[in-house]
Amino acid sequence: MSTLTALARAQAAATGHAQPIATVRHLHLHDHPMVLIPLAMAGEANAPLAALAGTDPEKPRLLVVTNPRNRDDRFAFAAELAEVLVPYAESFTTDTEAVPVDRGKDVRHRYTDAPQIWVPNPGGVDFLRLFGRSTRFRSVDGDNPVPPAVPLLGRWLTFFAATAEVPGSSLLLTAVQALGLHWATGQSSAEDAQLGAQLAWIEEGAAAAREAEKGPVAGPATDPDFDNRVLAPLFERGDPALPEVLRELLTPTWDRMWRVFGRLRDLPVGDRVASRWDSDRDAFTAFAQTLAEGGPPQPRRDGAVAAAARLQRLENAASRYSVQRAFDDPLVLAEYRLAGAAFAGVVTLAAPDRIDDSGRRPVLRPRIMVQTAEEVRVEPGTSLTSPARPSQKARVVSVTRVPGGYDVLLELSGGMGRKLVAEPGSVPAAGERLMLTTLSEAYRPGGAFPDPTETPWTHGGPPEPYVPPEILSVEADQQ
Repeated sequence: MSTLTALARAQAAATGHAQPIATVRHLHLHDHPMVLIPLAMAGEANAPLAALAGTDPEKPRLLVVTNPRNRDDRFAFAAELAEVLVPYAESFTTDTEAVPVDRGKDVRHRYTDAPQIWVPNPGGVDFLRLFGRSTRFRSVDGDNPVPPAVPLLGRWLTFFAATAEVPGSSLLLTAVQALGLHWATGQSSAEDAQLGAQLAWIEEGAAAAREAEKGPVAGPATDPDFDNRVLAPLFERGDPALPEVLRELLTPTWDRMWRVFGRLRDLPVGDRVASRWDSDRDAFTAFAQTLAEGGPPQPRRDGAVAAAARLQRLENAASRYSVQRAFDDPLVLAEYRLAGAAFAGVVTLAAPDRIDDSGRRPVLRPRIMVQTAEEVRVEPGTSLTSPARPSQKARVVSVTRVPGGYDVLLELSGGMGRKLVAEPGSVPAAGERLMLTTLSEAYRPGGAFPDPTETPWTHGGPPEPYVPPEILSVEADQQ
């Protein structure tokens, strides 16, 4: 938890009202999201009990497993869930747009939009990940076949669960994390996992949150006492009232999910959210095309090379996401100012036409002087960036203490055009207030990894080739 977030939590506890910790919305909010509220029996390993799903707040679809311990009932539930989720995902695979690549020399195509799924909390993401793993390898024929839609559902669930691990992705989102990104309550992070209490803090305050804690949970696991007191007798009697009991349990969470969207839509969207949604559409396009081309399901576990490459992508995404949030939001950037990684000042002098001719050819290298009252903790030679001009680098030439603060002399490069005369507005003018930081969202090239077929024995050797489930069944019968 950051210092400013801790302060906001303390203020929330003192005032009884949640405090904003963001000035803009840091995630993409779809015009037609799908809400999915899974429910599983407590104490059972990924045994689905019910789900409430849909894209219309007035028409949720309730899916119920009459006997969660029965294999056929569970896969019938999976088939029903596939009827809801798969058509929704595939509805975005029609319209495409051309995207320039290789500096405009070529183009690629991606879908103009992508699906977005919301679950109440991280437990819902874990449930979908496990349910995807338990369904994507199932065979639709032979012994113990499952409905044809089940393995396809498993592959979609696995894809969405994987994107939830990518910082800044908006394909699969949780309501409590989305709220926690923008508001601080006066309770602990563990208590924030209860959607009802967290939303009550934001909407009404601490007193309402205490009342909400008494209400139904957001899943995915039921309360053991509820299982023993309510569900067990219904299962024993085969009571037809089971669906209505579960609907009553899930409906408050369903209503809260749509209220969360209203809260988030009230915030202006961050400038860099659209570029991250473009990356989400790229990921969705690639996966949908893999499905269309008959590609194999995702492996049970990544090989050594694939795991290392994925870890690097996640690390780069996390770094890029933290920088973009800071550049979009003064409240987020304030944390870096507090730590000395950023400062604000006023340009007092500017030489926009300065030429550096000490090298083999003259280059445009304007210099500016920035005066700041904040503590400056950067050394000469450090490269700084301004969120207002992210493609421009400002190298620290000198830092001089003056009465009331510091004078920082900076030499600029990049973002001014290709001529020896800077483009209008590309060089900060005297009197302009400037924010400077050591953060940078510049491209970070990936590392070099060997081909998976060359994986050394110290890392498990080359991964086993994919064998379709039907071939495995035939080989088992022949042994």
